[in-house]
Amino acid sequence: MRYPDGGGLTAEQRKRREEVRMRAADLFEEDVKVPCIAQELRVSEKSVYQWRRAWALGGREALRSQGPPGYDCRLGPHLQAKLAAWLEEGPAAHGWRDDQVWTAARVRTLIGRKFHLSYSVSGVTRLLHRMGFSVQMPARPAAERDEDAITAWREATWQEVKPSGQRPARSSASKTKRA
Repeated sequence: MRYPDGGGLTAEQRKRREEVRMRAADLFEEDVKVPCIAQELRVSEKSVYQWRRAWALGGREALRSQGPPGYDCRLGPHLQAKLAAWLEEGPAAHGWRDDQVWTAARVRTLIGRKFHLSYSVSGVTRLLHRMGFSVQMPARPAAERDEDAITAWREATWQEVKPSGQRPARSSASKTKRA
């Protein structure tokens, strides 16, 4: 399961979990048994065994929070600010004059041109979401939309091609014939 920004935990939640691990370290020093620690801290024994192994190798420092998991964004805050400013200028300012719509593919191309970084389209979508941008729907229908043609298609063509809504007859998947 993937979580945006920080593995689904806030800084406060990570701090609270680190406090639980530090309490476990205190109990390790007192030589308390793993099942008792797990019961007192209300965690699984497996977690306590993992913490004890880490504590034995690296002490209390090994139980400290590592911060949010995952990679740091390749576009730092100052580069994200530049990107946001360029996006505000609109696509025409960057060579797309046919329509005034930013797509993830266009933003990907813009990032490649300006920062010489390669992002996937889905990576750009996640980046834009983290930056506070959202998918936009057009404010008005397309000028080319022909309501009469849509209605005629629904009444004629769709009636011919749509599924019947009935389940197919029962059949056997067996390769043998019935007696």
